[in-house]
Amino acid sequence: MDFDTGDTAWVLASTALVMFMTPGLALFYGGMVRAKNILGMLMQNFFALGLVSVLWALVAYTLAFGGDGKWIGDFDFFGLKDVAGTFPVGLEALTIPPLLFMAYQMMFAVITPALITGAVADRMKWAAWVVFLGVWVVLVYAPVAHWVFAPSGWLFKRGALDFAGGTVVHINAGIAALAVVLVLGKRRGWPKNPMPPHSLPFTLIGAGILWFGWFGFNAGSALGGNALAAQAMVNTHLAAAAAMLSWLAVERMKSGHATTLGAASGCVAGLVAITPCAGFVGGMAPVYIGLVAGALCYLAVSLKFRFGYDDSLDVIGVHLIGGIVGSLLVAFFADASVNSVVGENEGIFLGGGTELLVDQIVAVVATIVFSFVVTYVIAFVIDKTMGIRVTEEDEEIGLDQTQHAEAGYSLERV
Repeated sequence: MDFDTGDTAWVLASTALVMFMTPGLALFYGGMVRAKNILGMLMQNFFALGLVSVLWALVAYTLAFGGDGKWIGDFDFFGLKDVAGTFPVGLEALTIPPLLFMAYQMMFAVITPALITGAVADRMKWAAWVVFLGVWVVLVYAPVAHWVFAPSGWLFKRGALDFAGGTVVHINAGIAALAVVLVLGKRRGWPKNPMPPHSLPFTLIGAGILWFGWFGFNAGSALGGNALAAQAMVNTHLAAAAAMLSWLAVERMKSGHATTLGAASGCVAGLVAITPCAGFVGGMAPVYIGLVAGALCYLAVSLKFRFGYDDSLDVIGVHLIGGIVGSLLVAFFADASVNSVVGENEGIFLGGGTELLVDQIVAVVATIVFSFVVTYVIAFVIDKTMGIRVTEEDEEIGLDQTQHAEAGYSLERV
């Protein structure tokens, strides 16, 4: 096989960038928890690099990209069989090695369940997380990835557009987070007792790493070093910047202050929202998408207080809502001059009809229903068998000591 060396080099770099996002996410979340739980948070994220990578190579990749079924893949690529020399059905025109495509998609599979850790912070058993993580990647992530990313998947064939994972990654993880939280219950003392972040510098560093890595996440999804990758990179940056501004503006109006936590959360909201749009829009569209996402995600975060679910670090407000916003706004801004895949189904603001909007709504609803139901069942079964939550005493002491026999800080623990 002959491959384009430039395209291969760019996707190799993008694969590394997306891998780096998971440690970045660990710092982003780690700074937001109390000091007694920082290692618990870092470990849940870092461990995903180990378990999910092995499961992806063994079985999840083939379920996501094997065969030509519309609902789930087959076992053609089980244990990486023939992956080095065989493209998934419908992706034969790729100019990068099929093994590299597998590796790039593996990094998406790693970070998606890691996003859920922010919602369950401070109270989930380590052993329960290990089981949940492995089962979820196989039973939830792989099927949704097949629906949307595999050319034979039913949502792909329907015409739903998701450039880099608005449904597969963000809506999927966001609604799964809600399902687990409902089984897990609230943290002790929430919402009466304040539980402020213990290290906002860590959170800002983590947000910066995520922003940096997201260029590989979105621009890398062009699967080549080309003009589409450049457009996706620009879109990614502009959306993050705009969302930070709108989040801080609304936060300032509502609370009287513009916070560093708001800046970090705002940029991530924009990155989430532009993910499904990155390779389908151009011009000022990413700015508009970012402005909408930053404001709506800020407002969505407060829903947990109204409805009483304890989403510790606002995974639902940022990733679920941000993913929905981005996935639906594709139908308003999709531009065929940016990506020929759009075809005649251009966005409503570019003179297109509502057909693409219907396809996007179907993809959003299907992902929400499937992921929520299956995730809830997984969490419920774990809770009824091995128990999903630490004891009240362990929660009070902290996950670092009780789950890992370590302390994040040797001088002081709060």
